[in-house]
Amino acid sequence: MESQQIILYGIIFIAAAFYFQRWRKNKLIPQYEPKEVSLLMQQPLTSILLDVRTREERSHQSIRGSIHIPLAELSARLAELNTHREKEIICYCQSGHRSAAAAQLLRKNGFNASNMKGGITAWNSSSLG
Repeated sequence: MESQQIILYGIIFIAAAFYFQRWRKNKLIPQYEPKEVSLLMQQPLTSILLDVRTREERSHQSIRGSIHIPLAELSARLAELNTHREKEIICYCQSGHRSAAAAQLLRKNGFNASNMKGGITAWNSSSLG
């Protein structure tokens, strides 16, 4: 086997391992369908909804009763969520990708966090918005 082939296979292996690890981390985060979130939000003592979209995105539409902390600011503003440590924090964004990252960050910091699949786009298409 030539050295170029060995290098190429090494790069492919590293990329595959990276994507597998990312997939595995996302699988460990509880994922809720919008209708499940709607039911959970009827019990405000046990869960809250966290919008991690930008201010501009939120200005167009948001889910009533949600707290807003953009993903880019979440690390610096974790203390604002300390009063909700006993609750499940259900994160949402536009499509569900940023909110999965937010839920992962929250879990690393000791919060009980989950993700709403499909974000506000799925929320709207499920006739909840």
